Amino acid sequence: MAVRAIVISGDPVLHSPAAIVVDFDDDLRELVQDMFETMDAAPGVGLAATQVGVGLRLFTYSYQDDDDVTWRGVAINPELWITPISAEPVDDDDVDEDEGCLSFPGERFPLKRAQSAILRAVDAEQHPFEIRADGWLARIFQHEYDHLDGTLYVDRLEHVYSKMAAKIERKKSWGVPGLSWTPGVDNLEG
Repeated sequence: MAVRAIVISGDPVLHSPAAIVVDFDDDLRELVQDMFETMDAAPGVGLAATQVGVGLRLFTYSYQDDDDVTWRGVAINPELWITPISAEPVDDDDVDEDEGCLSFPGERFPLKRAQSAILRAVDAEQHPFEIRADGWLARIFQHEYDHLDGTLYVDRLEHVYSKMAAKIERKKSWGVPGLSWTPGVDNLEG
């Protein structure tokens, strides 16, 4: 197992739809273990394979909800159904709408997401499962699923926040291929 580098906005793998996983082999199991280690080291609550430069449809997640239930696993070849997203504008003061991304590190912006989702996928042993999620867990699933379709959360921001994200991307010289950071190695402060 190893912590992998996380690619930063601008790398083509982040902006392209990922391929369906067909080989459930030792290489896949190693990728999944590396993704858990990378996600935990970052620290993050989810990590898509595209974020470590692998264009495959899978993501890991790890989240403890308000009832102290821990949700941790891998979703391979997922399908996601969501409830309608509110048409109300984002609330700047609602921390439940703040979202961040390891591929747009150190930044957070408010984003409307569906309150509920149903995730269907298989695990690394090809066992199918279904999770009905609400709140933050539903947000995590939507965020990671977007990665598999080549969409970053900053691509979904309301105009004012989209402009802010674009300005940050220019200032940090992101938005080009080949940039990455490694949790536990690179200091992204300042």
